[in-house]
Amino acid sequence: MKIGYARVSTADQNLDMQFNALTEYGCKTIFQEKISGKNTDRPELKKLLESLRKGDEVVVWKLDRLGRSLRDLVDLVAMFDKQGVNFISLQDHINTTTATGRFTFNIFASLAEFEREIIRERTKAGLVAARARGKKGGRPSGLSPEKLQLAITALDLHDTGKYSILEISKSYIYPSPPAIDTLKW
Repeated sequence: MKIGYARVSTADQNLDMQFNALTEYGCKTIFQEKISGKNTDRPELKKLLESLRKGDEVVVWKLDRLGRSLRDLVDLVAMFDKQGVNFISLQDHINTTTATGRFTFNIFASLAEFEREIIRERTKAGLVAARARGKKGGRPSGLSPEKLQLAITALDLHDTGKYSILEISKSYIYPSPPAIDTLKW
C-alpha cells in the first residue's frame, strides 16, 4: 500500500501541494503534520511508522519533509528497508524499489553528510579565527546588576499607577532627558 507523509514546519503553512502530489501518486492514506522537523515528537510520523507492513511504500513529496537531519533520514530509510518497506521521494526522483533508486539515495546521503562536515569545519575555523581576534561568541550577556535593578524599580513605579512612563524616564533613565521627539519608543 502507498502511504504518504506530508509535513510543513509551521501552522500557517499549507499542506495542499504535498497532499495533492501524494494523492495523484496513488497514496490512499496520507499522514499530515504541521510541526517543525526539529521537533522530536512528531505524532503523525509515529502513527505512520506503527502502521507499516512489509511491502508498503512510504511516499514523501521531498526528502526534507521526512527527516529532521540527514542522519535521521538515513536511519528511517534503513528501518524501512529492514521492514521490507520501500521509500519514494517524488521531487527528488528517489525510489528504493530499484537499484538505481537505492544508489541515488546513498549518493544523496553521502553528499549531504560531506556538506555537513564541510560546514562544521568552516564554522570551527571561523570560531577559532574570531577568538584569535578577541571576539567572544555566544549569546550577549543580559543586563548588568545595576541596570536590572533600575528596570525593576521603573516597573514597580509604573505598576503603582502614580507615574507615567515619561515621568519615570525623566527621573531614572534620562535625568537630563533628550528632546521628546528624538526618543524612539
